[in-house]
Amino acid sequence: MPVWFEGVIPEHNAVRSAVGIFDTSHMGRLLVSGPDAEALLDRLVTNDISRLGPMEGLYTVTCNEHGGIKDDFIIYRLAEDQFFVVPNASNREKDLNWLLEHAKKSDVEVKDVSDDIAMMAIQGPKAEKTLQKIASEPLREIRRFKCKEMTLGKYKALVARTGYTGEDGFEAYLWDTPLSNPSKALDLWEEILSAGKEFGIKPCGLGARDSLRLEAGLSLYGNDIDEETNPFEARLGFVVKLKKRHAFVGREALARVNKEEAERLLVGIRMLDKGIPRHGYEIWKRDRKIGHVTSGGFSPTLNVGIALAYVAREHSELDTEVEIKIRERLAKGKIVKSHPFYDETQYGFKRVKT
Repeated sequence: MPVWFEGVIPEHNAVRSAVGIFDTSHMGRLLVSGPDAEALLDRLVTNDISRLGPMEGLYTVTCNEHGGIKDDFIIYRLAEDQFFVVPNASNREKDLNWLLEHAKKSDVEVKDVSDDIAMMAIQGPKAEKTLQKIASEPLREIRRFKCKEMTLGKYKALVARTGYTGEDGFEAYLWDTPLSNPSKALDLWEEILSAGKEFGIKPCGLGARDSLRLEAGLSLYGNDIDEETNPFEARLGFVVKLKKRHAFVGREALARVNKEEAERLLVGIRMLDKGIPRHGYEIWKRDRKIGHVTSGGFSPTLNVGIALAYVAREHSELDTEVEIKIRERLAKGKIVKSHPFYDETQYGFKRVKT
């Protein structure tokens, strides 16, 4: 996927107002199958896998022994003993090896199918109307974090109502489409573009993907979360189920953090002065450095600079004014609600339908 096709801002705006399509085949795709598949995954991730019914998915993280986040991903249950795991591209090999290491004494097969399945994301308020034109099943029946096998155009696919933009939309997995022979994927890509033409669909690149997920307050692995970050300070405590049936790797460490409270927290910052916050920029309160930016940029929707940042807990309250060191000057900003930054009645999958 290129950084952009037409440009970051027009692609970003297309997704917020209508529909855009992303080639997300750089992501990982792993199949975990067998009688012990559920138990294996439940011991490696923080969320409760047992709650998943057939063709349902959930967001979770997997941690190291110290409670640091090894990766975040979505897991779908395709059948009673078969799961589909979609890790971040940068962690594909690490996650595969982590699963294989723990599967040695279990009745489980772990298979990397990343290079055999094309992946696309169709996102935006017109995503359903676009994709429905070529879908064999009614998409309205697929609720968020549910999935269904169907035909898209001429091809069999798994379609999930998920995404990384904050908007309504779908992620489509095209079976039996090796990256070495992507003709089916290219054909489907063009068919989706044709279906969305009346809505102004645009092919979108990595730039818009990043600006959209930042506005939605969604973490990026390697920036906002990593193995030195625990889920509670990253405000991902909702995916940590300390009392589920299976103890998971990192549980004891996270139980201590939960009890003691995190010393720093991930917050959203909206700029009051002109300036664009970037990864690594220092955050100051009076004459004290209190944190740093992990993700930042210009928000096309809000027309202002925004950032995700870690700050000391005592400075994490909403409406706290801070200063971000942009080059050699300090620019004012304010801590705001960041999940998402925008008004949910106007934008995103919760928007008021008209």
